[in-house]
Amino acid sequence: MALSLLVVSISFYLKEYISPDSDLYATLSLVSVAGVVVMVIAFSLGLGAMPWIIMSEILPINIKGLPGSFATLANWFFSRLVTLTANLLLDWSSGGTFTIYTAVCVFTAGFVAIWVPETKGKTLEEIQQFFR
Repeated sequence: MALSLLVVSISFYLKEYISPDSDLYATLSLVSVAGVVVMVIAFSLGLGAMPWIIMSEILPINIKGLPGSFATLANWFFSRLVTLTANLLLDWSSGGTFTIYTAVCVFTAGFVAIWVPETKGKTLEEIQQFFR
């Protein structure tokens, strides 16, 4: 996701210095669209399902209701926040918008690598011990 967003941001930055009539401008437009499509596919295959996967693996069955509701609320809240701010950011700077999205994606990958426990082959008790 971060690499595709970086490609999109670079293509937007380069488009600022190229004449709209040139072939390179059209190519960069296609690269931008392809980068966004790759990002959407990568999000769908990876980070998009992360809240539900983590919820199902780390929460005991008897308390999944409230934390699951909170995780869903937070997920939709931040989705709405991105949707509301995207046009404002794009009006400010297209390249800057996707640079910010790239930075957030890199931060998220680091957060997941450091703080989200590996649950493969572990019991629920072992996973809960990680959080104590």
